[in-house]
Amino acid sequence: MAGELPFEKPLNELQKKIEELKKFGQESGIDFSDEIARLEERCKQLQEDLYNELTPAQKMHLARHHGRPTSLDFIGEIFTDFIELHGDRLFADDLAIVGGLAKLNGVPVTVIGHQRGKDTKDNIARFFGSPHPEGFRKALRLMQQANKFGRPIVTFIDTKGAYPGNTAEERGQSEAIARNLREMATFGVPIICVVIGEGGSGGALALGVGNRVLMLENAIYSAISPNGAASILWKDAGRADEAAAVMKITAGDLLGFGIIEEIIEEPQGGAHRDLAAQSESIKEAVWRHLTELSRMTPDELITDRYNKFRKVGAYRTPAPAAQAPEPAAEAESAQV
Repeated sequence: MAGELPFEKPLNELQKKIEELKKFGQESGIDFSDEIARLEERCKQLQEDLYNELTPAQKMHLARHHGRPTSLDFIGEIFTDFIELHGDRLFADDLAIVGGLAKLNGVPVTVIGHQRGKDTKDNIARFFGSPHPEGFRKALRLMQQANKFGRPIVTFIDTKGAYPGNTAEERGQSEAIARNLREMATFGVPIICVVIGEGGSGGALALGVGNRVLMLENAIYSAISPNGAASILWKDAGRADEAAAVMKITAGDLLGFGIIEEIIEEPQGGAHRDLAAQSESIKEAVWRHLTELSRMTPDELITDRYNKFRKVGAYRTPAPAAQAPEPAAEAESAQV
């Protein structure tokens, strides 16, 4: 089956067998209804067992599935009156980031997202969803415009990371990312970020400084991709599945750490199985959080965003060291 992931093979083989049996029954006139019913029940149970107990590595592969909906897919389903805006007004229009004006339930918003390609040609044009500095500067330009006119900002995060090549470094990749982090922290409008696929490194965080960060159930979010972590730790990118298992990158892990506020449930088998249902779930969650945030003043929104990131993480205070005795006490002790 096209798009089949390795761990889905037993399920897909069973589904194929059911379809073949149905077809054979129609052609031969033989009643296989009892056998088909038994296999369908077995298939249903296998689906439950498979998708309810996904490992971090399996979720990573689902997040990277080539058929997984992109930012533009969700924008088309969730928002109305979308007008895409282009360019950073400095260098170029980076197609790895898309954004513009839209309406959510009639409310004007600015929506921005990483954009992967749908095929090889599209992926090359969009740098496989890994932005150059001009992409981050385009996003910042749109967010500054939203802040100026009081429009809420919704971002979709889906990138392995910022583009790692010389061209990006020559044009100020790290500065562009750092500026986005700083500026997003100061905007007086609601910012809601949704991790829809893979959120990797600073390339993801450059669109991720929001009052609320939401994640799809099978999305991943990390400081470095599992492939990159495996390359650094074990000098072998092929051990990405092993790295994913220990990096705490799943939505459940991040909810426990307080990095995200909500997990958005996916259709069984992943977001690519039902775009309409997945879009409706995202829309409901985004609208609910936006309604809550819209009651805050600009200063309250900035404080809320600051407090969100200030409390992320944990630290331990070292036990106080034993104090040395005073000189006088030492002398008295020696006399005794």
